[in-house]
Amino acid sequence: MAPPQKLFLAAIVAAVIVAATTGYAPNSAAEDIVHSSCVHASYPSLCVRTLSTYAGPTITNRRELAQAAVKISLSHARAAAKKLAAVRETVGKKRVKAAVVDCVEMIGDSVDELSRTLGVLKHLHVSGVSANEFRWQMSNAQTWASAALTDDDTCLDGFKGVEGKVKTEVKHWMTKVARVTSNALYMINQLDESRG
Repeated sequence: MAPPQKLFLAAIVAAVIVAATTGYAPNSAAEDIVHSSCVHASYPSLCVRTLSTYAGPTITNRRELAQAAVKISLSHARAAAKKLAAVRETVGKKRVKAAVVDCVEMIGDSVDELSRTLGVLKHLHVSGVSANEFRWQMSNAQTWASAALTDDDTCLDGFKGVEGKVKTEVKHWMTKVARVTSNALYMINQLDESRG
């Protein structure tokens, strides 16, 4: 029987041969940019998880990464908006209903602001424009994303002093939206620092 070290070495050699012959590369360019960009995000593991499973076009640069992060945030915000609208129709307690109604408005604003952020990023001119024009575009994207994050937080503030299942559900949904939005804002800021 072979010693454990030789078996381990044989397994590593076999894995290297398979990877070389099948063209499998565990760290593709898209994975590299996602991992290296998410390291210092507000929520790194969530950042890697959401961007690694992003079903859109392949991410090849920071601009596409920022767009993907905003699209993910927008998707989460829209899903939360639908859930909140459904809850609004079933809540009976006056104080809870008021908090949900306010939250529906806040998440609606957040969806609008994230849509505007995405619009700016889609039309962002990275080259061939003056530094001032690029700065103006980036400032708009950062402002809209920051406003969306504020709205997410404001929604949760409305539930202070409220207890129960509705608060727990809303907090879960909105915390996730706020976290992916925070990561999206981080990616936008990184894009600004690198100028694309």
